[in-house]
Amino acid sequence: MDLPHIHSVGFSCRDAEALADWYGSAFGFHLRERRDHDADAICALVGLPGARLRRLNLQLGAEQLELTQVVDPGLHRPGRPVPADSRSNDLWFQHICLVVPDLQRVAAPIEPQIHSGALSAISTDPQRLPDWNTAAAGIVAFKFHDPDGHPLELLQFPADKGDVRWHQLSGAAVLGIDHSAIGISDPERSRRFYGELLGLSHGGGGTNSGPEQDRLDGLQGTTVQIDAWRPPQGMGIESLAYRHPGGGRVQPPDYGAQDLSHWQLRLEVRDLEGIAAHVAACGGRLISPGVIALGDSLPPWRRGLQLADPDGHRLQLVSR
Repeated sequence: MDLPHIHSVGFSCRDAEALADWYGSAFGFHLRERRDHDADAICALVGLPGARLRRLNLQLGAEQLELTQVVDPGLHRPGRPVPADSRSNDLWFQHICLVVPDLQRVAAPIEPQIHSGALSAISTDPQRLPDWNTAAAGIVAFKFHDPDGHPLELLQFPADKGDVRWHQLSGAAVLGIDHSAIGISDPERSRRFYGELLGLSHGGGGTNSGPEQDRLDGLQGTTVQIDAWRPPQGMGIESLAYRHPGGGRVQPPDYGAQDLSHWQLRLEVRDLEGIAAHVAACGGRLISPGVIALGDSLPPWRRGLQLADPDGHRLQLVSR
């Protein structure tokens, strides 16, 4: 496998077992691994030494989604829910993009859950992005929250867009995870972090605006600069820099893995020490106390490093 590689994306949740069941029934994820961590190296790595965690890894196609439940925060404060007034331009915003061949087929059983109040929508309804927007023309997308408030996007690519694997014949209603999108404040600073420090390639981008983007993001007067950051294979990262509306809020200074708004990308890389030495110069910071020996807590990886990017989004870097 060529490196860097994004192994999984995930977030903290109230009840990992219950949420795994929902993701299975809604999208076809299946359980790959279940593991409990009792004050071990993983707890220290994510910034909660002495805590107890439960971690469920779910598989969909070639991608993995990791659900983390903080069973006991130990001496750390209790977790907080996702802020009810979160908006797409807040800098703690992060979502996963689930690729579907037929968006209406997947959205249809979601809509009654939104109408009943069990789920909440971000988008007014599915949006087809306009033809003037060359980079995104013909894409159909819809955004909403899962039962714990984590943002999700369903996305249907037209024939001339998206990775070739999204156009292979499949009977699956949901094909996999194309990317995780993150809210950022400074595209150049994020370029240094994701491109220079982590070694991801710039996969193109553009600026989205107009009434379709307003209805998709639940905002008014939207102008958002989008940049794709890609490893050699697999899912990537998209940075979203909202130029309008302004006023997107930063993450709280005491934001931690016990909060339900906590997301984490796990990347396998080659040089943990080199990244740790240069993270501050690229606008990020260390969460773990340097590189940590993982023992047998996260096979097949033996060493790990937890970082925050320039806007506070968390990344877990691992090596064998």
